Amino acid sequence: MKDNQEEQNWDLIIKGHSSLFDLNFSDLWRYRDLLVMFVKRDFVSFYKQTVLGPLWFFIQPIFTTIVFSFVFGNLAGISTDGLPSYLFYLTGITSWAYFSDCLTKTSTVFRDNANIFGKVYFPRLIMPLSIVVSNLVRFGVQLLLMICMMAYFYIFPIAGTSFHITLGLFLFPILVLLMALLGLGLGLIITAMTTKYRDLTFLVTFGVQLLMYGTTVIYPLSYAREKGYGNIAELNPMTGIIEAFRYAFLGKGEFTAASLGYSTVVTLIILFFGVIIFNKTEKNFVDTI
Repeated sequence: MKDNQEEQNWDLIIKGHSSLFDLNFSDLWRYRDLLVMFVKRDFVSFYKQTVLGPLWFFIQPIFTTIVFSFVFGNLAGISTDGLPSYLFYLTGITSWAYFSDCLTKTSTVFRDNANIFGKVYFPRLIMPLSIVVSNLVRFGVQLLLMICMMAYFYIFPIAGTSFHITLGLFLFPILVLLMALLGLGLGLIITAMTTKYRDLTFLVTFGVQLLMYGTTVIYPLSYAREKGYGNIAELNPMTGIIEAFRYAFLGKGEFTAASLGYSTVVTLIILFFGVIIFNKTEKNFVDTI
């Protein structure tokens, strides 16, 4: 019997094989309907059974802006580069909120969707991509709020402050893309690591809050340079993005091609390693999660 089995010639042999760089991006396009479904699910489930619902899109940035203006503007006396303090902080909060939401929600993809991943096949990258896309809705609403506030301060200017829209506004789609990709890349790396090191889950939210203070959300880069911390702040890739964002809409900010180029290169490197690590981990994460 054993000899007969050894002499058998099989027509088809099925075995698992994939390289580290086998990313199957074509599957993402084939499953685009699933991406749309996940985006709708994220938006509906997040505000389900809430009294105010999508109004939280407005409430959160408004109250955060008021607190920042009072604490950092009035009490601490931190410069806003001659911009109305509410506009200065709102632009930083709007851009930072989109990046941080992409990062924090992507960082728990494996843990939050372990049951789905273990039952049916679909490109796992669809899930973090749906988070990035669904967060665009919140970003768009907060951007509308920022534009309305710009219109208000244009009609009713504050003495000693001024702002104007620049041609840097044409870079807006690139800036949004960089924020999304940077948050996605970091989130993919963290979610892959949390399959073995659960402690990272507790550190993400705390770490993102600390990282915000290392970015020019609550102070301009010129102020950091004045205090001797400009080089440290510029190491954060989000600094160049936020400065460019603020320059585009308000005409103030330390925007240079070099700083934006640095942010772009760092973002692409982080995204590359994030996708590779995610691709490697998703093949066997069900056994460790």
